[in-house]
Amino acid sequence: MQAPQTSLMMLARLGSGNNDPEAWSRFVLVYGPQVVRWCRNYGLQEADAHDVAQDVLLQFSKQIGRFEYDPSKSFRGWLRTLVHASWYAWVNRKRDWHTGTGDVKAQSLLEELPARENLVARLEEEYDRELLELAIEHVRNRVEAHTWETFRLLALDNVSGKEVAEKLALKLNTVYAIRNKVQRMIREEMARLDPPE
Repeated sequence: MQAPQTSLMMLARLGSGNNDPEAWSRFVLVYGPQVVRWCRNYGLQEADAHDVAQDVLLQFSKQIGRFEYDPSKSFRGWLRTLVHASWYAWVNRKRDWHTGTGDVKAQSLLEELPARENLVARLEEEYDRELLELAIEHVRNRVEAHTWETFRLLALDNVSGKEVAEKLALKLNTVYAIRNKVQRMIREEMARLDPPE
């Protein structure tokens, strides 16, 4: 299996000025679902979240040539800022469309927006949680049923190693070896899904 490209390499390929469909497809595959989730976290319905996500991807394609990677900052943070700006523009367009109708939902969305720092922290936590869940699901589908059951009981259900070994007729050291192996697979899957910047 080929090692995943890092985000920095992917960004370099996207920002090189060349039309690189493979890099663009990878970017959309890696970051597209997260952009949609961030949009939904702003309270958008599914269809609206996809519309705003399309705006984000369009803006990204226009700005990638000017993007300069700063190792002290997060690319996801920069992308979230782009999502926020696109969402804000969408809400303003909606507000303008509804001027005089008494529809204040868009305005109330803006007024209820929490402090930026809290929002960024919540989005980061949500992204990490969803990334972990996705990695766990991918690994669960790749391992044998008895391997997953051992891991699930020990690591997710917090059953003691001794109880798991007795229940599944395994040696205690085998139970812990299975847990360690599956945990390592999950970490590797998370790194594959979210390549280091």
